[in-house]
Amino acid sequence: MDRRAFLGAAAVGTTAALATPSLASAAPAPTFAPHAVRRLLDAMGVASARGAADLFDPEGARWQGTAAEAAATAADEDFWEPIQRAFDLDRTWINLNNGGCSPAPTHVLAQMERDLRYSNLLPVIHMWRDLEPRIEVVRRELAREFGCDPEEMAITRNASEAMETLIFGVDLKPGDEVVVSTQNYGRMLNAWRQRVKRDGIVLREVSFPVPMTSPQALVDRFAAAITPRTRVMELPHITNLTGQILPMRELIAMARARHVLTFVDGAHAFAQFPFTRDELGVDFYGTSLHKWLLAPIGTGFLYVRQARIPEIWPLMAGNPGQEADIRKYEEIGTHPAANHNAIAVATAFHRSLGAARKAARLVHLRDRWAKRLLAEGQGRVQVRTPLDSPWGGGIGFFDVDGLNNEKLGNWLMGQFRVVQTPITHPEFRGIRVTPGLYTTLDEVDRFSELVLRAMKQGIA
Repeated sequence: MDRRAFLGAAAVGTTAALATPSLASAAPAPTFAPHAVRRLLDAMGVASARGAADLFDPEGARWQGTAAEAAATAADEDFWEPIQRAFDLDRTWINLNNGGCSPAPTHVLAQMERDLRYSNLLPVIHMWRDLEPRIEVVRRELAREFGCDPEEMAITRNASEAMETLIFGVDLKPGDEVVVSTQNYGRMLNAWRQRVKRDGIVLREVSFPVPMTSPQALVDRFAAAITPRTRVMELPHITNLTGQILPMRELIAMARARHVLTFVDGAHAFAQFPFTRDELGVDFYGTSLHKWLLAPIGTGFLYVRQARIPEIWPLMAGNPGQEADIRKYEEIGTHPAANHNAIAVATAFHRSLGAARKAARLVHLRDRWAKRLLAEGQGRVQVRTPLDSPWGGGIGFFDVDGLNNEKLGNWLMGQFRVVQTPITHPEFRGIRVTPGLYTTLDEVDRFSELVLRAMKQGIA
């Protein structure tokens, strides 16, 4: 009996399986590790003492806090210190590349490990029958966070899988045109270029300056690239290069008015700053969850508006009758349930902090190093990320006149164990810096001091 048939016979539908007491009690339920709860309680106690919202009521109107309250919490080290202790890390390194892949909190990793061990005892029962149906809880919680129907939410392994499902799944004919930016993620550009070679489509790449000069000017650039033959526009919600947030709502509305589909690559957006599906007006959205949601490595989601699901083919063939079912995008063969089930624990952790507080903290860490380098850099530092602007988040990108970015990055990592991301793009170069929630002010300051030292003394 194959895995899908086994699941069907054992669970008789995922929802039924979740409701069956025998199955619900068969596997260990997801839990917060005691120390993780303790860390959250410590932080929430600090916030409550500062007059913040009822932190045990995430549905409360004041839960996210006002902008002023979030900004105040961002600089409150008493609040963030216990959160920093929720991670087990190698502190002999300073990790400023959380945009690539972030460590998960210890209790999230522990949940995945428990499920892996439980699965390994008897995989065809424990993993397929007991644990796999819990993906429906993950689907429900992610849909709630994104603001969509659970029947529009597919669980994937990363943004690349989500976006390539769209790129390779949309029907296009020779001569059909696709509009992208020159700052799209490289793997997505490679996927489109493969379609150029195989299917004869036309790829139009649009350049834009960073920081963005104005939202409308950017929208106008992409509007000018659309022709009567344009079928799709694919863009990043926030670039993985400089952290420039794009005016997605306006871009999507512009494309829709011209009968063009918009695929949004949100790999660096979801859980870095708060937004919902309806705030963007989006029909297609893919993201990774091992960056800013702090879920285990190899987790992501694909959102497709329900009416559009039949239009997009899955990467791997779905089952008969799944043509309009979002789960057809999850037909990837045997895979561990532990990774995607732990998303629910990461989502609870994210929600307990408050998305606005989390976003404000990431901006606070970015500003601490970026504004210091600008202030003390004697005019040699250029920051290409918008500061003091709604079009920038926790990602920062800078370049130093007279210092090669690759050599500076290698010097920081090789000599001082400071991890960051040198980037050389045809249109600009520099170093991307992405602190995480666990990053301390001392670590940020150490990075700034080393860059200033390199500017003054050079690098050996």
